[in-house]
Amino acid sequence: MPSPGRTPNKTASYKRNREIMGKRTSRPVDLPTAEQLATERRRLRYKSKYSRTLRSTVAILVVVAALAVLIATLWMPVLRIYGSSMSPTLKDGQLVISVKTNDFKAGDIAAFYHGNKLLIKRFIAGASDWVFIDEDGNVFVNNEELDEPYLAEKSLGQTNIDLPYQVPDNRYFLMGDNRSVSVDSRNSAVGCIAQDQIVGKVLFCIWPLHSFGPIR
Repeated sequence: MPSPGRTPNKTASYKRNREIMGKRTSRPVDLPTAEQLATERRRLRYKSKYSRTLRSTVAILVVVAALAVLIATLWMPVLRIYGSSMSPTLKDGQLVISVKTNDFKAGDIAAFYHGNKLLIKRFIAGASDWVFIDEDGNVFVNNEELDEPYLAEKSLGQTNIDLPYQVPDNRYFLMGDNRSVSVDSRNSAVGCIAQDQIVGKVLFCIWPLHSFGPIR
């Protein structure tokens, strides 16, 4: 006989709900194994370490790039060769590195501004030196002939200054290696180069790769 206050339908429904809840609560839960937990911890540690390493690497690359730009701008400008006035030593299209300095000796290669153009020539003589060039293109500085193994051929070239010529104070006498075509200190159109026109001493070729190395 049903209990007072509870109808048979409600009693049956109540029992079914209890059975269903009992089945749900008695279902086993799949917990991760110790090995799975260890693997997940290792994965999370690796991910965190990778993120830190990546951020650190990017920061280092940014700093290195900034320093490279600063060095290239202030101390070691990268220059492009145009024309053939320094052939065969330097050829059109090459990229070279120069070092900022005003300390030159005969045979050094200097980069300088002439008007709005950047030119590259060979240092021949400094202030107060006497320069003479004979008809065969042999160059004499203070009555001593220069040894110039870097030349393919010698030439008086486009010389229109009076020889012998004394280099003025705070000036440099520069000539291109391609003596027959180079317009340089032998010609009044360029003349001697002031110290404040100098960009630096050209030391190293970086492009193309087959020309990579020091410049002589």
